[in-house]
Amino acid sequence: MIRFLNNFADDINLSIHNTMTARTLHYITFILVLTLLGSCRQNNSSADTSRWNLRAYTPTYASHFTIDSCADASSVIITVNNPWQGAGEISEQLFVCRNGEKAPEGFKGQVLQKPPRRVVAMSSTHIAMLEAIGADSTLAGAAGTAYINSERVRNRLDSISDIGYEGNVNYERLAALDPDLVLLYGINGASSMIPRLQQLGVPYLYVGDYLEESPLGKAEWMVAVAEAMGCRARGDSAFAPIPKRYKEIAAKAAAASTRPKVMLNAPYADAWMLPPEGSYAVQLISDAGGEYAGPHNNTTSSVPVGSEEAYMLLDSSDKWINVGSAATLGELRRLYPRLADTPPLANSEVYNNTLRYTSGGGNDYYESGVVHPDIILRDLVKILHPELVNEEFVYYRRLPEK
Repeated sequence: MIRFLNNFADDINLSIHNTMTARTLHYITFILVLTLLGSCRQNNSSADTSRWNLRAYTPTYASHFTIDSCADASSVIITVNNPWQGAGEISEQLFVCRNGEKAPEGFKGQVLQKPPRRVVAMSSTHIAMLEAIGADSTLAGAAGTAYINSERVRNRLDSISDIGYEGNVNYERLAALDPDLVLLYGINGASSMIPRLQQLGVPYLYVGDYLEESPLGKAEWMVAVAEAMGCRARGDSAFAPIPKRYKEIAAKAAAASTRPKVMLNAPYADAWMLPPEGSYAVQLISDAGGEYAGPHNNTTSSVPVGSEEAYMLLDSSDKWINVGSAATLGELRRLYPRLADTPPLANSEVYNNTLRYTSGGGNDYYESGVVHPDIILRDLVKILHPELVNEEFVYYRRLPEK
């Protein structure tokens, strides 16, 4: 660059035929050098956030994250929008540094300086995502290791530290792990872990898969996790075939001649909580070729239904799924004797998502099921239209009599 500027000065010197002294030309050269070097420094330090306006990844199904980049940088910013229920217009960001690039001036989010080699996961769904993208070997700590279903991860539990659950985290144990990144979540507010993680200088990423109502949207979060782990290509490759398989299964179910009516969940105390029509569970039922038996509810929240209304809904249903902890039809009849003569119980058409359980009580439906919505859908099609599916159940099972 300096050689170019010297040549530039010589050209000017020739063109003005000695009307300017050499000392003046060298001064101009010096100013130009400083200006260009300053410009280069500005580019390398990513001077402000306004330059990070190139969308590196726009989710097709998920609605709570985006990934942005900059024209002259390889780093990215992962933005998590409304990272917990009722968050309003709150956003959390993680700057993923690459090639020695620095976060933009004024950036107030988390900064991940290097590809994570030691990760702590606060949810079993995070573990499923790490496994799906081939990054589960980085798992150094988790919340509730007894609940982990993944056989590959369970085979090395002796090297994975159980740090406890949010609200009762063993921070000394967490600090001893020296993690590069913590994957966490918020329920009705920011995670209570944040102040301590900030004190420890440990960056974190909110993973908001549970906020997504779209089954494919939940699974698409593996792309955001892969970006943070420095293996976006693997995330893209792992996710890409899932929507295709899901839509193929849904298309078969849509062509079925009937749409069985489905009741969800089970009574708790004096109420039966039923999800809204746009919820994850109801979308799966609809895509599986079924009709939701619940009341009209186009909000975003489940509603409690009294015992009389619930009885009428179940009495008009063909199938009953996700029945809590009940393991047999006999147990359901003992718990809810009034429901014994409803069609699902009378015809043994009751199914629960409890086929894959650990001895510690972990349900794989809520772990690997999040990254395999196509398999969950296939199970539901087998329940509603058994003639369309030859494969065995993976997550669901039909409740036996005893």
